Amino acid sequence: MDVPAKVLKEGFQQARRITKKFAKTFYLASLLLPAEKKYASYAIYALCRLSDEAVDNSSSADPEGALRKLSEKIALACGREEIKDPLLAAFGCTVKACGIPEDYFKILLDGMRKDLSVKRYADFPSLYAYCWQAAGVVGLMMLKIIGSRDKAAQAYAVKLGVAMQLTNILRDIREDLDRGRIYLPLDEMCSFGISESQLANGINDEKFKEFMRFQVRRAMKFYTESLPGIRLIDNRRGRLLVLAMLENYRLILEAVRKNNYDVFNRRTQVCKWKKIAVILKILLRGEYL
Repeated sequence: MDVPAKVLKEGFQQARRITKKFAKTFYLASLLLPAEKKYASYAIYALCRLSDEAVDNSSSADPEGALRKLSEKIALACGREEIKDPLLAAFGCTVKACGIPEDYFKILLDGMRKDLSVKRYADFPSLYAYCWQAAGVVGLMMLKIIGSRDKAAQAYAVKLGVAMQLTNILRDIREDLDRGRIYLPLDEMCSFGISESQLANGINDEKFKEFMRFQVRRAMKFYTESLPGIRLIDNRRGRLLVLAMLENYRLILEAVRKNNYDVFNRRTQVCKWKKIAVILKILLRGEYL
């Protein structure tokens, strides 16, 4: 069923505002995209943000119920019924126009549900499975928007999504602890002599630094392994966007290093001008473009 243009316009503007507020790095890089792809990416990000909010918003008395309602909204948006909610209409329009499988969103919500019940991860394979659900599948969604006719690009998109999720995990150790969660492989913590009480007390000793060096190297490896996929993207501006996101997220890991791996006392951030400088360097080098 057709949605009035006024409703769609309002929905895409809502999605843009949500993205600008909560995803500053992505919003900056998204300005490189043509308008149609840019607003489509905002609509998908806004949905992903709503799923995060359903789990992490402390004011939600029933997060499982909130996720269930969100799942129902996604099904509605992917169907043929009339949609009056502007944001949901923009999302539905994007899903249909870009051919994004509804199953991708089921995988994403399964990852969010895991946050409600799984507070620890025994090893990296179990953590990777979570990262695939929470971010790898988002890479596949974005690939549908940006465009690639080569199916091999999918594996690289997943690698980049996982790399970005691992980066978020390392940056947000303190915030996750405050929510009662540890997204670090427990067997690796044990092998480096790191206890949960050490994390809770914010002890940044040499053992923790060595542990973090190991974690950062692995995340960096995922970024490196995702690079060949950029050449498989069909259009120049899409390649520029992905490379800008990759390089700017790697800057977060570099900032963690420069902060001597102290992720307890302040949140690692990269200033806007450094992000812009990265984009300018990419343009000057002309790589992958």
